Amino acid sequence: MEFPAASALRGRVPWSGLLLAVFLLTFWIPPTAARFAIVSTSAVEGQDVILRLRNTPPNVTRFIWYKGIEMKYHNFIGSRAWNHSEYLTGPEYSGREEINLEGSLIIRNVTVREQGVYIVVAVLSKSPSVRGFGWLRVYRPLNMPTLLASNTTVTENEDAVVMTCHTDKLHQLVIQCYESAAEGEDEAIP
Repeated sequence: MEFPAASALRGRVPWSGLLLAVFLLTFWIPPTAARFAIVSTSAVEGQDVILRLRNTPPNVTRFIWYKGIEMKYHNFIGSRAWNHSEYLTGPEYSGREEINLEGSLIIRNVTVREQGVYIVVAVLSKSPSVRGFGWLRVYRPLNMPTLLASNTTVTENEDAVVMTCHTDKLHQLVIQCYESAAEGEDEAIP
């Protein structure tokens, strides 16, 4: 025996039921919020860097910055209250860091020592605090190599030339020179 209303609705979906389902799904499933984070940044040693914040929540009362993966006092850089000028510094503060009113961390004359993970905590007025993570990469500048020749005027198959390449000690540079041994063949010079 069949439910009496089932025969009348066979093969069709009642619009009111479908609309109710869409309505409930829309309001019962909260949208995924954009995650609060530090925009990961790359810089060359000696530049000024701004570690900007992405998706900063509303009603922030304080920003707290840490260097490293732990929110411990020995990693504490500084803290800035948003609504007044209270500014605290910690052991990781070198005098070159500044937290601006948007909560971003400015590091002046960045060094390789500052490379790594950073954590920022946004303290909210009426909600739990939120944390954001980001990475700072710092590269050393590359110096242009200098190539010196022992002799610039040579006669083919009679004179020798010694090529010397000077670079900074941090980076290795490999140079290979080739001499034509015969038609169509190249031979590496040791």
